[in-house]
Amino acid sequence: MLWYCSNAGKTNEVCISPGGRFPPFSNVGKPPRKASKGPRDLTLCRVFRKKTCCDVTQTHPALLSIRRLASTGQASQECLQLWELLECSICDPRVGVQRGPPVVCVSFCDRVYEACSTAYFSIDARTQVLEPCGVGDLVCGRASEWISNGTELCRLAGFSVESSYDPEEISCYGGKASLDYIADSWGTPKSGVSPREESTGVLEDFKQWVAEIPFNERVSWAVGGMVLTAGLLFSSKRKSNNRRQKQAAIQRAARKLGTKMNSATRT
Repeated sequence: MLWYCSNAGKTNEVCISPGGRFPPFSNVGKPPRKASKGPRDLTLCRVFRKKTCCDVTQTHPALLSIRRLASTGQASQECLQLWELLECSICDPRVGVQRGPPVVCVSFCDRVYEACSTAYFSIDARTQVLEPCGVGDLVCGRASEWISNGTELCRLAGFSVESSYDPEEISCYGGKASLDYIADSWGTPKSGVSPREESTGVLEDFKQWVAEIPFNERVSWAVGGMVLTAGLLFSSKRKSNNRRQKQAAIQRAARKLGTKMNSATRT
């Protein structure tokens, strides 16, 4: 299943709903396509906007997850960036054409666990899925109190984990190849919309999003500066800064993975 290389040029792959905790795609049986403008547009994961199986049905729950992680979850900035990257795996066009939940690389799961081990999570009583602690959750604990490693974190959060030995990690999401691809996408305007159009859409998303947040959570976000997370920015300047921060975080993760792989090869 070397889809990061061998499937790159194929056009006959179609979107397959992943099941589990992930909402079904609206374009099942059709190839990944450019996200449509308007109410069905992506509210998150816009790096994949040019080609994806996602629409707002998938990105809105991911956005709420990040909002909870930043407020009641008390996550660090690095945890927020990596959790956003993990949640956005469902919108990667190469993931959307595979059966089952997104397959995540073990090394990336470990990286998320390392960054988020002190953030607060809970277990959804209905789905038994690990998710960031919410205002109404009665039992919350640090991630390290629920699970002990990255593999457990990803699986309990509803993802599949690449268990076979794959030194190049090209058959799973979050490996060096996919992180490089995503970082490069952040570095250039490939969303298919003009900066002005995208800025207007983001601002409208932000206004609607803020209106839904309870007052105490708005204060937490304002004080913590978390309005910079998930691309919900007031100005193009702030948006550029956030994009650079995300790109730098992804590149750091990719470099760490590359260093680990080189060390393993030498030994």
